[in-house]
Parts: sequence; structure tokens; C-alpha cells
Amino acid sequence: MLADKGAIKTRLRALLDPAVLALSRLGVPPLAVTLIGLALGLAGAVFIARGSLFIGGVILIVSGVCDTLDGSLARRTARESVFGAFIDSTIDRITEIAVFGALIVYSFDLGAGGRLEVIACLVAITGSFLTSYTRARAEGLGFECRVGWLERPERVALLVLGLLIGGTTLLVVLWFLALFTMLTALQRVLHVRRLAAAKDRSAS
Repeated sequence: MLADKGAIKTRLRALLDPAVLALSRLGVPPLAVTLIGLALGLAGAVFIARGSLFIGGVILIVSGVCDTLDGSLARRTARESVFGAFIDSTIDRITEIAVFGALIVYSFDLGAGGRLEVIACLVAITGSFLTSYTRARAEGLGFECRVGWLERPERVALLVLGLLIGGTTLLVVLWFLALFTMLTALQRVLHVRRLAAAKDRSAS
């Protein structure tokens, strides 16, 4: 499964190579692309909160492209850095909070009919952050932790799909995200538990 994800990422980066080359020739710093992606993500959230789900979804696609471009641009221009990776991950979390927050605002406007959406959003955002936190904490302890069904690219792709189609599809996508982000976090907990147990046995 990880190999399939890696192949998809490689193909996507290859498609974006002309844009990366153009940006590098123009001297655009990777951080600028990251900040543009953040601005677009926040703009998409505003449209979503106002009920323009399709437009918000389209803007999030462009924001996601920026999220891919900045890393590729950093590698091409030899500007990769620990701080760059840190700020990129931080901005990803900000965008995710903004989008789910916007969906909650939109769902409240639906009245009683939006309660299921609100609950799904709250569970999904909790699962998303647990998924990210478990990986970050595991790597801080020296363990590799990239296992799991729903990493951020899959979450964003599903969420955009739900926004573009809207209606019942969006509700289904939100509950799917709620369930599988939690399961992904659990996968990572169990994965680290196995690695930690193996390390303890080795040490003893």
C-alpha cells in the first residue's frame, strides 16, 4: 500500500515538474509557495463557511497543489531545511482546522439537519490530529511511523470530493473520515507498541 502511495506521489511530482522548474527560474522561494497555499486554504474555508462548497473545494485543490510544489521546489533549489519541514506541517494543521471549522459553521446554518455533520466534523478533526500526533510523537522517540490508511493526502482528496459533490455525499465522506482517521491513529499506536516492545526486548 505504501508503495502505491509512493508511486502516486512520484507521478504527481512529475506532472508538476514544469511548474517547479518555472518557479525555480523565477527565484520564487519555497516558503512563498507555502504561504500562498495557506492563503488559498483559508480562502477556501471562507467560501465553505458561506455555503459555496464547490468553489471552496476547487480552491482547496489549488492549495493542495501548492502544498506539493513547495517541497519539490525546496528540493530542486537545495533549500530543504528542518524549519521548512516544520513550518509546512504546522501550516497543514492550520488549513485543516480552518476547513473543518468552516464545515462546522456551514452545518450550524443548516439547523437541526446539520447536527450529524457537526458531530462527524468534530470526530474527523480529532482523528486527523491524532493521526498526525501519533506519527510526530513516534518519530520524536526514534520510531518510523508512516503506516495507516488515511494520511493527509488521502484525507484532503476525500474531503475535496465531498465538497465538489455536496449533499449526502459530503455527509458520507465526513463520517468515513471520522471512522478511518480514528482507525489510522489506532493503527499507528499498535505499530509503535510493537516497535517499542521489540526495542525493549533487544535492550534487555
